[in-house]
Amino acid sequence: MPAKTGDQYIERIRKAKNNVYIGGERVEDPTTHPSFKNVVKSMAHLYDLQYENPEKMLYTSPTSGDKVSMTFMRPESIEDLIKRREAITEWAKATGGMMGRSPDYLNAEVMAMGTASDLFAEADPMFAENARNYYEYCRENDISLTHTLIHPQVNRAKAQHEQKDANNALHLVEKRKDGIIVDGIRLLATQGGITDEILVFPSTVKKSGELDDPYSLAFAVPNNTEGLKFISRESFDYGKNEWDHPLSSRFEEGDAIVSFENVFVPWERVFVCENSSICNRTFAETGAVVHMSHQVVSKNVVKTEFLLGIILQVMDAIGIDQFQHVKDKGTEVMLTLETMKSHLYKAEHNAKLDKWGTMTPDFEALNAARNWYPRIYPRITEIIRILGASGLMGIPSEADFQHEEIGPIINRAMQGKNLDGFERVQLFRLAWDATLSAFGSRQAHYEYYFFGDPIKMGMTYFDQYDKDPYKDFVQDFLNKSTSKKPNVTGV
Repeated sequence: MPAKTGDQYIERIRKAKNNVYIGGERVEDPTTHPSFKNVVKSMAHLYDLQYENPEKMLYTSPTSGDKVSMTFMRPESIEDLIKRREAITEWAKATGGMMGRSPDYLNAEVMAMGTASDLFAEADPMFAENARNYYEYCRENDISLTHTLIHPQVNRAKAQHEQKDANNALHLVEKRKDGIIVDGIRLLATQGGITDEILVFPSTVKKSGELDDPYSLAFAVPNNTEGLKFISRESFDYGKNEWDHPLSSRFEEGDAIVSFENVFVPWERVFVCENSSICNRTFAETGAVVHMSHQVVSKNVVKTEFLLGIILQVMDAIGIDQFQHVKDKGTEVMLTLETMKSHLYKAEHNAKLDKWGTMTPDFEALNAARNWYPRIYPRITEIIRILGASGLMGIPSEADFQHEEIGPIINRAMQGKNLDGFERVQLFRLAWDATLSAFGSRQAHYEYYFFGDPIKMGMTYFDQYDKDPYKDFVQDFLNKSTSKKPNVTGV
């Protein structure tokens, strides 16, 4: 079937009856539940955008001939890579970059693993075929995905097999002729209750040893599979209108603990089974981390543009754009934006065909960007808070403005340089929701840990960085010195 519409997405989620819990009760229908209905609507809008802008958002499937989502496309040229990024950008613009797990993120993963599936064949050729088939299935049916990568945060000082309750984490229980039985807990599925299926893959950061083989699994199952439960955290969509909560009322994706209670996974849905070596190498050797990073950096460019726009609007609204320290803070964000755009440009224009014929971006540029952005994002939100100052606290609700007695008072009191009070507070409520609300705080936390612990990522980045050319540069300089080394013997 071709790429789905928003109505088709909603109908699928309604019919699936995914096993979702929130606030101590089971959710009967996520499409109408107060905690999920608004983000479901926003997801539906993303799917509708595919048909509103088909030139950018759709392409012809190489197998069915149907029009499918551009975000599934396997790029074979730099032009293809740019086309896919333009589709990513269209979706990011619709959300201000505030939906970190829009469908394109995992679409990039299944594409990479499906086209570079040889790694999975090390254990059994069946697993490579499964990965290829799953990519085609997702592309042809426009499957929306959540995923889970990490074990419960019990005792980080011990390997998984050393834990006091070693069966707490998701693990293999039994191999059968028709599939496997798995049991245990995984974290932390964003959009867990409002997607079609869940991908279970190893961590991109934390490596495992052979003793952790029972936990070394990769597979995919529908979200309504028997024994599968999504236990959602408290929603940050408080049921307020879009004027009062312009971001959280639309883009609160939710995050969920995932419980597998003796879940059956058919063999055709398994990619890795009891093989820590393959798990440790999956993201790097398939190129999945590169293509996923390309999506993330593309999204973060748009997110930075959106936050810069808020900053510039706040400056104009209260007439602070001529102060030296204000301009300097605006410059910080502009430099961040242009740096991120430069990383993206280099990644695309230095892209090369991998051994499977997939045009793969330059990971050096993307790796730098994905390591840097978690460190700089808190500063961007801090700048918004500094510039907004008390204005981020003086934010009456829309109902206050509509009140016959106090509305005129507030409208006058809250006016800006060139805005009436209603317009200025609307802007400042947006700035507040991006930074200080529960939703805004989650955004900062989410960006900080997007790919894992930034410190651990930084250590990996340092260890893998090609340092020798720079050390050699300095050593050559020293070797060319005219000074002679003294003949010093003995100590």
